[in-house]
Amino acid sequence: MKRSFSLRQRVFLVSGLGLIAATYGLVRLAYGLFLPDVQRDLGLSSGAAGWISSGASVLYCVGALVGFLLAARVPRVLVLAAAIVAGAGALGMATAPDSTVFGVSSVIGSAGAGLASPALVRLVAQQVPEVVQGRAQSIVNAGTGPGLVGAGVLALVLLPNWRAAWAVSGVFALVVGGVLLAASRGDRGGGGRTQPAAPARHPDRAWVLAHRGVIALALLFGAGSAVVWTYGRSALVDAGAPVAASVSAWIALGIGGAAVVLTARWTSRLRAATTWTATTGAVAVTVVVLGVWPQSTVAALLACAVFGWGYTAATGALITWTTEIDPDRAAAGTSVLFVALVLGQAAGSALAGALVGSVGTVMAFVAGAVVTAVGAALGPVVRGAAAARSSGCTPPTPRSRRAGRSRRPAAP
Repeated sequence: MKRSFSLRQRVFLVSGLGLIAATYGLVRLAYGLFLPDVQRDLGLSSGAAGWISSGASVLYCVGALVGFLLAARVPRVLVLAAAIVAGAGALGMATAPDSTVFGVSSVIGSAGAGLASPALVRLVAQQVPEVVQGRAQSIVNAGTGPGLVGAGVLALVLLPNWRAAWAVSGVFALVVGGVLLAASRGDRGGGGRTQPAAPARHPDRAWVLAHRGVIALALLFGAGSAVVWTYGRSALVDAGAPVAASVSAWIALGIGGAAVVLTARWTSRLRAATTWTATTGAVAVTVVVLGVWPQSTVAALLACAVFGWGYTAATGALITWTTEIDPDRAAAGTSVLFVALVLGQAAGSALAGALVGSVGTVMAFVAGAVVTAVGAALGPVVRGAAAARSSGCTPPTPRSRRAGRSRRPAAP
């Protein structure tokens, strides 16, 4: 970090990144990583595993909604709640005596991620000078990729003891939350500026019409990609991959997500619809590869890395898209599109679980790839429709697009 951040601000930023890493990478998205071992020990069926993932996605949306409504008023309370919910959920999974308790704990723990992101956006505005807030937001919200890598490292070291891995994740969430609360006491450089609890201009009919197609694409993408988050490692394990190979594929997924930083300059020059088609199209290909060739370690590693990059970059395209439609209400648009994405994941996880149990893993992954490919192919069509309907919204400007990206929340 550069000299523009004081020591306290550096501690704040690192602990903020750590909370995102804990709530997203170590708790919410690590479910699929440890699922094969949990199924073996607790007798959890594929169908039930899908429903647990679905319920976790729904509760994430509830947490995100609560965060959106309260972040402007009580961000530190939300940070405390996020750390406690994620930590307690992970510890509940670690000590679960049966699949029911494990499932309930997993669903509850997922809400922590939804609470954390809106609160951290607000806290960064309070704690960091405005001139470096864009960089600070990027630092804090880059935690998902490192969190996924951290979960993979825990798996490499501790599996088959998945309980110990969840216990470490839970303790880390609680500790990093406490450090963040200590580092964010008072207004330390953000200028004490207040922000409204909701956008100054509420979404109207023209806004909804302009976003209708993009919302549908977010739902499709969430549904199609859910099979990888839930059953990605399971597919590798079922194909005979050793623990080191299957976990390394998960680490590659996290590295791919972090690699978005390296391609940001290229993607920032493209329209949102173009970025969307390129990234979701890449994700569709990787879903097929993981489903059809899980026995190839090299193919699995490459597919997971590209999936991590494509998924993270596609969520960034959604933010850019709503900013292009109406930059003044980009925050509201981002919340709506991310909720749609995770609701799509909820439906996709349940459907994938049913398909895995009835027609097999390969068909479940092929179905996910088809859904994702449809969303990618419809990107240019929706781009034109959104442009045609956005006449009642504020037209985009280059400056507003940069501002929208600087406050990018963590990928759901």
